[in-house]
Parts: sequence; structure tokens; C-alpha cells
Amino acid sequence: MNLILRMLYVSILSLFRERLEEGNFVSDLSLRVLPNDLDINLHMNNGRYLTICDLNRIDLFIRSGLMRAMFRRGWIPVIAEHSMVYKRPLGLFERYDVKLEVTHRDAKYFYMKHTFSRAERIVAEGTSKGCVYARGAGVVSPADAIAAVKQDRRK
Repeated sequence: MNLILRMLYVSILSLFRERLEEGNFVSDLSLRVLPNDLDINLHMNNGRYLTICDLNRIDLFIRSGLMRAMFRRGWIPVIAEHSMVYKRPLGLFERYDVKLEVTHRDAKYFYMKHTFSRAERIVAEGTSKGCVYARGAGVVSPADAIAAVKQDRRK
């Protein structure tokens, strides 16, 4: 399954999962290492971890209502910074869990923690900060993004 198919899978799955409310922005996914995730060492490529974090964000956007708010307003999500610490490799066809948690926000960014685990043992963890961007208008504050989600839920 290539990345677009995995993204479609997560997008469809997210439509049927529990909705997320402000204060509980957490996305958990259970996935498997596929052949196209491997590098020459036959373990999951370090860049693939970042792509999997994108899948977590898609799940969170859909389940929180932020995806709908962004589409309606022409906004786009942007990652400004991402770091990852790799502790143990993930091999071909190994099942793993990945968790994204929005830990806090400020006037410009949402801050996220990413945890990859296998059998409840952490194999990689990282942090990122991201924002919502309005083309031509700049960064949308997290407070305004959440207000847009709440406004759309009332409709």
C-alpha cells in the first residue's frame, strides 16, 4: 500500500471514530511496517516516521472538525518544526502504535508530542509545532482555529 492509499485508509477510518473535543486532542493509530517503509537497513526509514506523524495529524484534523473548518476557509496546516529521537528499529511487517497529543498552544502554534511504540515499549518519540495558515493573510491563531471549529459545529 503506498502512502496515498494509507492516507485514504486513515481518512475513511477517522470518519467513523469518536469525535475529539478541545482539551482532548489525541490521535492513536495502530499500523504495520510495509515494504515501502523500509530503507537499505531493512527497517523503517527515519523519514517515514515523519510521514506517519502526518497521518496522525490527518486523523486529528478530521476527528476534531479542524479539517472541515480549514476546507471551508481555504486554510492549510503547516509544520514549522519537527524533531524525532529514534530508540529502536521497526522491522518489516511489525505492528506498532503511534500517538499524537497536542500538549499546548500559544498565540501562533499548536505543540505536539509523537510517540511510536511496539508492545508498549517506546521505539521513537518526538515533538513538533504547527500552525494553520490562511493564504494571503498569514498565520491563523490557534484560538481562532478552534473558534472556527466550534462555529462550524453549530451549523
